[in-house]
Amino acid sequence: MTFGLPPAQALRGYRIWDSYFTPAFSHPGKDGSQNLIHDIERAMRASNLAHFEKLCYFAHVGIGTTNDADLEHLLQTRSEVVLEPFERWPNKLLGMIQLNLQNPKASLEALNQWVKDGPMLGVYFPGSGPGAANCLAPETIRLVERVSELGGVIMQHTWLKTGGKRSPHESTPVELATLASRYPRQHFICAHAGGEWEQGIRAVRNTPNVYIETSGFDSTSGFIEMATRELGSKRIVFGSHLPSRSLGTELAKIIAASISEEEKKDILGRNYRKLLSVIQSRK
Repeated sequence: MTFGLPPAQALRGYRIWDSYFTPAFSHPGKDGSQNLIHDIERAMRASNLAHFEKLCYFAHVGIGTTNDADLEHLLQTRSEVVLEPFERWPNKLLGMIQLNLQNPKASLEALNQWVKDGPMLGVYFPGSGPGAANCLAPETIRLVERVSELGGVIMQHTWLKTGGKRSPHESTPVELATLASRYPRQHFICAHAGGEWEQGIRAVRNTPNVYIETSGFDSTSGFIEMATRELGSKRIVFGSHLPSRSLGTELAKIIAASISEEEKKDILGRNYRKLLSVIQSRK
């Protein structure tokens, strides 16, 4: 055992692909990519201890997804700032881009540059910030259609809140299931299983092209068992939310669950590899 983790051989056998990696919340900072690079380096020790094969983070690419005009200009005019982490860790990092749902034109151009012709494998639809919009908003639809044409994966931030949504731009698992039912060939990932996972699991249960992601909330007994029972292990993908969440907390949700070893392998890596295989084969 290493720091309470299973033996290295067991961890390597899971072939862990992390679908939700949040170094510096993908924010490189005004000094170029150094803020992001530092945070990735900080998280690498934990990911190496757990023998993660891949980590996927959601890059800003200069289309108005931050609140910093100078940073947006930097990202838009210097693509090497966006690419530096991938060049530094070519065998470890995967990427998706954050789209600005308030600016469909710039987002469509970014899809062509970074997904069609670049290294990115899908998109992240945020739940807040200047680029956010509800997943059922009209401006979202054309972007979904273009991602589908490219074979990319869509990660949608979802979080159920007591008292209802704080902003009309937020999306719930119910709304994501409604969107996904209109595009049955497109794969969607419900980030954080909606936060309140019992409701989130039930909301997407009858929409087979929606997967749930496991990170972002404290580990609670019964989560993975319920998700596996209601959705099947092949509709769950692991996310660590490193470095802002605990490696032990997020990994233990799956490894300590009362499910089979094959089901754990599905969740920890096999499912995400399969989801990304369509667009990876095109590249």
